[in-house]
Amino acid sequence: MNDPGDQAIRPIRLLIVDDHPVVRDGLRGMFTGTDDFEVVGEAANGSEALEQAAVFDPDVVLMDLRMPVMDGVSAIREMARRGLAARVLVLTTFDSESDVLPAVEAGATGYMLKDAPRDELLKAVRAAAAGQPFMSPAVVSRLMGNVRRPAHETLTDREQEVLVLIARGSTNREAAAHLFISEATVKTHLLHLYAKLGVNDRAAAVATAYERGFLTPGDD
Repeated sequence: MNDPGDQAIRPIRLLIVDDHPVVRDGLRGMFTGTDDFEVVGEAANGSEALEQAAVFDPDVVLMDLRMPVMDGVSAIREMARRGLAARVLVLTTFDSESDVLPAVEAGATGYMLKDAPRDELLKAVRAAAAGQPFMSPAVVSRLMGNVRRPAHETLTDREQEVLVLIARGSTNREAAAHLFISEATVKTHLLHLYAKLGVNDRAAAVATAYERGFLTPGDD
């Protein structure tokens, strides 16, 4: 009989997507040398990523953005359309607003730069596997430096509290327990946040909140 604890230690299954073989080799070596990860496949573009994700059912896809055949944002959007369960962590060299926001709005759970320290990247993958938004501090700083919070847009105190909690990865249930309110009330606050920020999901709300100054790095 299998040990009941086996499920708790199942490694995080990774699909690495990058058009540069040397990058894929480096990432494979990094994660293969860590017990709680398993690289189940590699792809050189977004089209191959869709095929591999359907076959191997990874927990997390490490996705480059600028690739031939199909770019990363298009692949992320198509994964969401097809209902593929894998979380997507963007791993790229590009940190401009025009790169970050489309990726997050397409459905990426996190956004990291390729020059991130190894421990930070491992932390980001673990967060993505758990469905928690994670953005490179360098990306957050860049967004905050480029965009100022519009004067006419304000959040209520409760909306701000909910925003900070989801930035920390709290579920609706956990946020409700922390704030002593119902899950339905949390969902209502989230809908108001989405409307004010012009987004459709939690990851995009967190990214846009950093961009507009509603959140600062110390809030997460």
